[in-house]
Amino acid sequence: MNIFAQRTIALVALASIATISVPAHAHKLREKGETVQVADSDVTMTPARDWNRLNGRIGKRTETWTLDGEQLNDVTFFGGIEAGKPIVKERDKKRDPLPKFTASTLLIEVPELLEGTYRTYKNLAAFQMLNVEPGSFLGTRGVHFTYEFTDADQLTRKGEARAAIIEGKLYMLTFDAPRLHYFDQTLADFRALADTAKLRS
Repeated sequence: MNIFAQRTIALVALASIATISVPAHAHKLREKGETVQVADSDVTMTPARDWNRLNGRIGKRTETWTLDGEQLNDVTFFGGIEAGKPIVKERDKKRDPLPKFTASTLLIEVPELLEGTYRTYKNLAAFQMLNVEPGSFLGTRGVHFTYEFTDADQLTRKGEARAAIIEGKLYMLTFDAPRLHYFDQTLADFRALADTAKLRS
């Protein structure tokens, strides 16, 4: 069996699992047109379609949404990470320390911060930054970037992110999905959601 066939089978299996598991793991429905506060922050979003907010958090100021299950499309909000903190919760500070967002971190360095975090937190062997460019996020100057990585399930996943540093805090929105089919299928939904992000004054 060739690699493409193996990955296709794995993807079908993931889809089956996600279809079963989303209702069980979804904490709350985020309804179309309803403005909600996210990640215990001053950021609000107004989804153009229904999303599921998942139980559990990977960090103090994080929140994860999905349409079909987090293995198939994962949108994570990072709502104001303070200087000196990692963007997700560390499992082992001594053995596997995570990179920190610092007061001197520049916008152009945020993609590298996410890469370093993913490599350690997800135990990745392969991660590739595809594109980094200036853009706007939360009504201010930000950075937009895309990337690819191979996760523990041996499927190549693609991601897109938007980030901004506001008053010394990092705000970021990431979208990860299997490169085969699911990324392209859900990318427009992610971008539509990201475009509604606002920071309350």
